[in-house]
Amino acid sequence: MLQDLALALRLQALDRKIVNLENEIATLPKHIAEIERKLESHTRRLEADRAALTANQRERKKLEGDIQTQEQKISKLRDQTLQAKTNEQYRAFQNEIAYAQGEIRKAEDRILDLMEQSEPLDKNVKAAEVELKRQQQHVEAEKKIARERTAADKEELQRTQAERDAIVAQMTPAFYRDYERIRKKTRNHPIADATDGRCDACMIALRPQFFQDLRRGDKIMFCESCGRILTYNPVVDVAADVAASHQTA
Repeated sequence: MLQDLALALRLQALDRKIVNLENEIATLPKHIAEIERKLESHTRRLEADRAALTANQRERKKLEGDIQTQEQKISKLRDQTLQAKTNEQYRAFQNEIAYAQGEIRKAEDRILDLMEQSEPLDKNVKAAEVELKRQQQHVEAEKKIARERTAADKEELQRTQAERDAIVAQMTPAFYRDYERIRKKTRNHPIADATDGRCDACMIALRPQFFQDLRRGDKIMFCESCGRILTYNPVVDVAADVAASHQTA
């Protein structure tokens, strides 16, 4: 029976290790997803900068087209001015020419504004491209580490599970069933120490006679309060043992 207790202590350590490995394996894909979300934010920033620069260039191109149209219109109006037969017609052509020239000046002023705006936009795009490339390299490196860690964890989990199976095979079936029942109930903490006269899991004091029976160590005992398997592991006083051996000598 006491061999079962020793095996149970090893089993509890393995079960906790298995849970930790399983949690890490489950967490790593989430970690990769979080890394990729950060990369997406850099990509969106670059796309926004590119869109702003493209819009700037598109507006400049449209304005340049508008200027060309107005210049063609002015050329035609000047030809028509030469053919004007009355002062009213002449003044009307001149007014249209003046209006077209005013539109050209507005377009040119707007183009200058856009050119000033495009310089920082272009710098932002180039800087964002460099940063995105750096982040992509970082993400790939992080993903590689995560994949390697996952593979190592899965191998370790397989080894630990095999070790657990070997221990279970040595345990008394009835006691193993008790262990499993308590383990599931206590979330992988089926064993508690009671060296100080109380269960260190539920912190309930043990009955004096119960504690004396536990100290004898001739049978497996369970906490009367929380049901955990109890161990009694008094601290070894090395100095006292050495002194006693000297007195005996």
